[in-house]
Amino acid sequence: MSKYLERAHEIRAIETPHHNCAQSVLMSFTQSLQLDDETAYKISVAFGAGMKSGITCGVIVGGLMVLGLFGVDDQQTTQKLIRDFKDRHSQMLDCADLLRANTEAGGQRKPHCDVLVYEMVEYVENILRENSKI
Repeated sequence: MSKYLERAHEIRAIETPHHNCAQSVLMSFTQSLQLDDETAYKISVAFGAGMKSGITCGVIVGGLMVLGLFGVDDQQTTQKLIRDFKDRHSQMLDCADLLRANTEAGGQRKPHCDVLVYEMVEYVENILRENSKI
């Protein structure tokens, strides 16, 4: 398990304070970014639960934050991240839709969101490696 994925597991295991999906993804990379956890937590606080309104899933926003902070900001990479996420999740991008589909399949919220966080951390880590950023 990579240090980033290991960190994601640590963050998701913390109950208080709660870390939303965007925070969990961003904070998985703070050590390599030389960014403190408190600042990362505050930056991404409003991006959980689909920007607190059920729209774009927080893991996507968190992933894009990480890529931007590492200097990977080309449109092709961003579009590929979004397209690949949708392809893996029945063309869904919004938090509300992902949670609804999970509930309809009999899933529970936290394990579902944990899996999305871990998936995005691995995906972003691969992009960073491909771009020689880590």
